[in-house]
Amino acid sequence: MKQITALVAQKRNRHRVNVFLDGRFAFGLTAIEAARLHVGQTLSDEEIAELRKRDALEAAHERALHFLSFRPRSASEVQRYLESRGVSAEHIQQVMERLARVGLVDDVAFARFWVENREQFRPRSVRALRYELRHKGLAPETIEAVLAGHDDLAVALEAARSQARRLRGLAQRDFQRRLGQFLARRGFDYETITEVVQRTWAESEHDLADDERHMTDDG
Repeated sequence: MKQITALVAQKRNRHRVNVFLDGRFAFGLTAIEAARLHVGQTLSDEEIAELRKRDALEAAHERALHFLSFRPRSASEVQRYLESRGVSAEHIQQVMERLARVGLVDDVAFARFWVENREQFRPRSVRALRYELRHKGLAPETIEAVLAGHDDLAVALEAARSQARRLRGLAQRDFQRRLGQFLARRGFDYETITEVVQRTWAESEHDLADDERHMTDDG
């Protein structure tokens, strides 16, 4: 048996407490766990081992929350992160269950977030999105369900129109080459690229003609 001789809040993290047994530092605990202890209390080896185990679980949970604080993650991403930090398989399973219960890990919600974010900021083809989501560790059925309504042609056209504004004034050949390369890097297939490039060039020429006509009228 060992006796608790001091419970001291950590200077760098006030939510953790250092536990001293028989006058020597033994281990740290969360403030919540430490609140159940008191100076003078005696602990058996089994109780000490259990406290260490519970603290390791809480530390793993805190690591996962920190990892999730930057952006949503897939379950596989969180699991791989915890594995890379040396967390035991038992604790990873428990942490994943806790996160899932409160909705912090939800692969369907994550997949929707990923696709919507891509559509808004960096449009991708279905093929490219499918590859990215597989890389994130999502199940095939989850990926296909989320991508079911994705329209490659509409997404490519929207992306091309935005990019075309940067290419105005180029000769047709250069315009189409650079726009085609832009769409190819985002995973769109040849047929989609060909149709979108032709339509975007025609729209660009029409807009340019309108601008010139307005300038002439103003003059």
